[in-house]
Amino acid sequence: MTVSDDDILTPRRSRSGSGSRANSSRTEARGPIIDQDGREIRPETLDQGFQQFRFEFGKDNPFAGNLTREQRIARIEAIAKLLDVAFVLPGTNIRYGIDGLIGLIPVVGDIITTAISLWLVREARALGAPWYLTTRMLGNVALDGVVGIVPFAGDAFDVMFRANMRNVRLLRRWLDKQPRI
Repeated sequence: MTVSDDDILTPRRSRSGSGSRANSSRTEARGPIIDQDGREIRPETLDQGFQQFRFEFGKDNPFAGNLTREQRIARIEAIAKLLDVAFVLPGTNIRYGIDGLIGLIPVVGDIITTAISLWLVREARALGAPWYLTTRMLGNVALDGVVGIVPFAGDAFDVMFRANMRNVRLLRRWLDKQPRI
């Protein structure tokens, strides 16, 4: 059975004579339109489309560049925990993070996790960490990255060494010694 171009370009009418159910539901509303917050949407505002569509993250945007010092520190700690100690191996007390999981992808996984770890060091430097502290943090990241490239043994090392948690601990000790402003 072949289909003509007219059948493709113009929709068929249903056998009952009225339009399809999808077409009739578009033209006549069967009650109020409610948004995800439970507020009623006026039908005339639906014709505006996406003209006023935008994301509003508010004051607590974790990706904004104008975070306070405490918010930056909390973000660094949260990412380090996610990378190194987010999960517990069932039946044991061994904690691991997505660093160990992503590291299972040969070479590429270790490059990705090393890049994230380097970003954490950059954030520590932006918080005012001195050169000797960032050098030590870079040493932890380099050791984690180089040993992590070795298949399986490197992944076990990633789980046990926890370079990001070490770096957060170093940063936290340094910050605790600094005078409060």
